[in-house]
Amino acid sequence: MPSSRHSVLPYKVGVPPKQKFWTEFSSTLKETFFSDDPLHSFKDQSRSRKFILGMQAVFPILEWGKKYNLHKFKGDLIAGLTIASLCIPQDIGYSKLANLSPQYGLYSSFVPPLIYALMGSSRDIAIGPVAVVSLLLGTLLQNEIDPVKQPLEYRRLAFTATFFAGITQATLGILRLGFLIDFLSHAAVVGFMGGAAITIALQQLKGFLGIKNFTKKADLISVMHSVFSSAHHGWNWPTIIIGSVFLVFLLVAKYI
Repeated sequence: MPSSRHSVLPYKVGVPPKQKFWTEFSSTLKETFFSDDPLHSFKDQSRSRKFILGMQAVFPILEWGKKYNLHKFKGDLIAGLTIASLCIPQDIGYSKLANLSPQYGLYSSFVPPLIYALMGSSRDIAIGPVAVVSLLLGTLLQNEIDPVKQPLEYRRLAFTATFFAGITQATLGILRLGFLIDFLSHAAVVGFMGGAAITIALQQLKGFLGIKNFTKKADLISVMHSVFSSAHHGWNWPTIIIGSVFLVFLLVAKYI
């Protein structure tokens, strides 16, 4: 009686042909940096067409602007007014975190979106200052220059820092190095954001309690020592009451 079981024959996979070092290196480099083949649309095109495609790649508004209509403008107008009502006080607060005047927070809230509207490719990304960067900028710069005693030099240093930060970010974008973010673990990102949130909350105690002489350090021990050492001088209770009311309102409003 023949057996119902058949012996499984091993299947040998052929070894791929060995490539030269430069060929293998170039293919790996292309797969890493140009996996989407951004120059594919330029192949077999005339010079005028290549110029148009190049301008559309740099300024995507030239491509999607043709399909823009009044209906989309109404939605953008409502969204813009809604976000503006949130961003104006928020960005003023960010400028205080960076030890800068309020107008600089407003400048950074509407100038980058205007530029991104012409050169950006995403409809959902948020462009503008963030609390973490503002806090880091203010903390680092005040260690070098006192923003109260030397406000002009402090602003110059802030402008220089933001300029080189923009150059670095533009270089990373041109070289398509966005994949480097994949090497940051989720735990590191969550820990960084959590620590930044605690640091920002501690820095707000100065305005929340109405403390005039507050420490310039950002660590927990220095901040709490500054808070409790100023308690005998008296905290500003009207400021505490107003701040508490608005804090409760913000916490409750998200459930409405």
